[in-house]
Amino acid sequence: MNALIFPYQPEIAEPMARYMKDLFPFCGVKKPQRALLERPFLKESTMLSIEELIQEIFRNYRMNEREYQYYAIDLAQKNILRFSLADLAALLPLLGEKTWWDSIDAWRKVFSTWVLAHPAELEQVYRFFYQHENFWYRRVAINLQLMFKESTDTELLAQAILADLTTDEFFIQKAIGWALRDYSKVNPDWVRDFIQQHSFSKLALREGSKYIKMER
Repeated sequence: MNALIFPYQPEIAEPMARYMKDLFPFCGVKKPQRALLERPFLKESTMLSIEELIQEIFRNYRMNEREYQYYAIDLAQKNILRFSLADLAALLPLLGEKTWWDSIDAWRKVFSTWVLAHPAELEQVYRFFYQHENFWYRRVAINLQLMFKESTDTELLAQAILADLTTDEFFIQKAIGWALRDYSKVNPDWVRDFIQQHSFSKLALREGSKYIKMER
């Protein structure tokens, strides 16, 4: 498979890097252009063996510019239904590299998509992340079931949230609020009762109760 090379556009790269707090260098390729450039490579990737595909994901993810991390995750998402549970687990080390909310939330979608296709494996995938020493992995545990709607396993959702209820980390508290807000769209009574039974941070409470009326 040929290597995708993103063009360097410094006038765009610099503000993109600033937006991400200068944590990563950028080529300066915005999402619409990146999607067009990726399209033939993503199509070609479906012809790779799983071993070759995983190697390609790792190779791109470990390149310097942020666009290559996005592309690596897109490669995984494009081929997600080809992965076994073991293949999925092979990607786990990458979640701890070049970590920020953008990559973690994109990886979360990869794992969530796989679980939706293999619902019997939900708890096994959840255990990849639950109580992980790295809080970014725990963010995935909390948000793994986003948009699962009525299929949400509330026992696992509650367990993930309660494990980090008092964690003083913005991205964890934001994740708790996000998970509760999303589930409240289909089961507001459960979310209301859950919130009333526990003590939440102001951030998590504000985000989680956005679409429901709380009893005073």
